[in-house]
Amino acid sequence: MPRSLPKQEVKCLATRAQASPQRPLLKCDDECLRLQRNARLANALNIDPQAHTDDHVPYSDTTLKFYRENPQWTHIYEREFRVFAGDRAEKRLRFKPMKSHQRAFIHALAEDFGFDSESSDPEPHRHVCLFKTPRFVSAPMKTLAQCAKIRASQDPSTQQATIANDATAVAYNALLLTNPQFGLTIEELDAALRGEYAAHPTVKFHTSFLPSEEVVIKGSGSWTSQTLEASLTALKPTLQQTVRRLKLAENVFLCSVDESLNVLRREGSRTQGEGGWSAVVGRSTARPKTTASSVAPTSLPLRSKFIALKKEPKKKAEEEPVEEDWEAAADRSDNEATGAPEEIAQPV
Repeated sequence: MPRSLPKQEVKCLATRAQASPQRPLLKCDDECLRLQRNARLANALNIDPQAHTDDHVPYSDTTLKFYRENPQWTHIYEREFRVFAGDRAEKRLRFKPMKSHQRAFIHALAEDFGFDSESSDPEPHRHVCLFKTPRFVSAPMKTLAQCAKIRASQDPSTQQATIANDATAVAYNALLLTNPQFGLTIEELDAALRGEYAAHPTVKFHTSFLPSEEVVIKGSGSWTSQTLEASLTALKPTLQQTVRRLKLAENVFLCSVDESLNVLRREGSRTQGEGGWSAVVGRSTARPKTTASSVAPTSLPLRSKFIALKKEPKKKAEEEPVEEDWEAAADRSDNEATGAPEEIAQPV
């Protein structure tokens, strides 16, 4: 960001008789001398100042990391830094209380600008103050956004990730209907959506059923891929409203399909190849299997899979009464064995 030159007051000296008088030349200040030195140096090195791009990044990696994580928030405070740096009368700048990671960004950016910074007051009123010291010269010429782009172009891994993202970002060329109505036919669906198709007469719509029990409506015509994607994006809200009102399907998504109707990319997916047969296999494996145990009534108590085997204690044998007259007991057992009647002893 080029810094504006300081203004100097000069009298006009123009009159009716002399509209363009000779005016005294402006005195060359420090900024003027710096520009002259840079121009002489560029001329000596055969550098075109208009076409030359400087890849120097005046910010630390910590500052750029904060910027990449939250560019909008950091842009607000970068602007306050530049206003403070351009005001020669201001020597101190106090920020409102903020969180610790936000204060860390303020300290990192102050170091890049050449300011001194310190935190004051305990939590939750802790804030940061900036001070201009003799080591401060001027604000960096480049903004955080410009330096982030330079650093991204210098990082090979970032370039490869950008190329990979561009390659996987296949333009949407179809609409995908999930969980269609049982027994729904292509003729019924086309008849129900004829009014929505009429809003885009230059696009031809072809309806097909996928092995995943989903319906794909592919658009075609003499359109570019970006224009076709914009047309399908505009069609989706009205078509989704009609589909849900008539209960033709559960939901509608934008998707990209190839000539064989394999889903290469669907709305909400982040990786290429998500869809097609891989999505069918994923959904089939995710469906719960219906078994006899799954349809059992829930009122039955749940039992553990592990059964503790408990040994039953042995019962003690009942002790038979002891006969006092063993001779009478022996005669009685003999009579029971032979079936003879028991003799009753007569008193003597």
